[in-house]
Amino acid sequence: MKKVFKYIKKHWVISLAIVFFIGFVIYKQLIPAKTEGESSYKVKKQNLKESLTFSGEINAEEKVILRFQTSGRLSWVGVKEGDFVKKYQTIASLDQREVKKRLERTFQDYLLERTDFDQDLSDYKVITNDSVKRILEKSQYGLNKAVLDVEIQNLTVEFSNLFTPIQGVVTKVGSPYAGVNVTPLQAEIEVINPQSIYFSAIIDQTELPGLEEDKDGFITLDPYPDEKIKTKITSISFTPIAGESGTVYEAKLLLDVDNTKYKYRIGMTGDAEFVLREIENIIAVPSEFIRREGSRKYVEIKVNNNRKKTYVTTGEVIDDFTQIKSGLKESDVIYD
Repeated sequence: MKKVFKYIKKHWVISLAIVFFIGFVIYKQLIPAKTEGESSYKVKKQNLKESLTFSGEINAEEKVILRFQTSGRLSWVGVKEGDFVKKYQTIASLDQREVKKRLERTFQDYLLERTDFDQDLSDYKVITNDSVKRILEKSQYGLNKAVLDVEIQNLTVEFSNLFTPIQGVVTKVGSPYAGVNVTPLQAEIEVINPQSIYFSAIIDQTELPGLEEDKDGFITLDPYPDEKIKTKITSISFTPIAGESGTVYEAKLLLDVDNTKYKYRIGMTGDAEFVLREIENIIAVPSEFIRREGSRKYVEIKVNNNRKKTYVTTGEVIDDFTQIKSGLKESDVIYD
């Protein structure tokens, strides 16, 4: 150990140089070098585009949930989930025996009322005093009531059949088996027309300026990221969506696609993009490189490895890039 100290004392210059070298190596290891081009930018021509992107999902205009008006015994279910049904097709029925019997009984009551009315009319047709008129009016009221009872019971028979007002795919069958007693909620059947799908986008109130009906854009769905679907805004709701934390509106976007094979399904999510403005083939630089000197603007340009102040005329500012109308040319290098 003493020999080491003697050596260091004798050769202190060399020892000091070694210490500085080791320190420099450690410094270079701990402090990363500045990335080349981090504070410079090479000027080039480009396209500037300002766009808005909204998230959303696929929904359908023609979508119905069908229920019986009354409870009863489910006598027939003619569909299952995934079936395609035609418009006005009957898809389920309640047991009609009881309601038909009630209709028969009500019709018999009507016949009795009709017979009584005809008899009263025959008995008092030659008498015109007020008492007879009241008898005939009462008989007429009873007959009218009997007619209404028959019509109501006939509707009950009709409503025991469930039919769909639209064509589409059956997506839900609440009670798929006949023979069970059901309430209207238990026997729900849902039908959706796959050809009536649209893209429902959520738009914040601050993003509404610049958007209007028929504005063109495109949709990218999450299941098909490489497919861009052309679209346009068909409507924007006048009232905000209830239950949201902010003030947002629903925009309905056209989804003009062939969906006969159900490629696009309810609930698929994605993004819709709309271009608000676009400038093509211009010189533009990041806005952070532009400085002010009073009312004038300038950038620092590289000339013979030195920085030189160059005044510029600017134009549009889009997405942190500023259009340069004069003062710079392609391949110039500017510094921050």
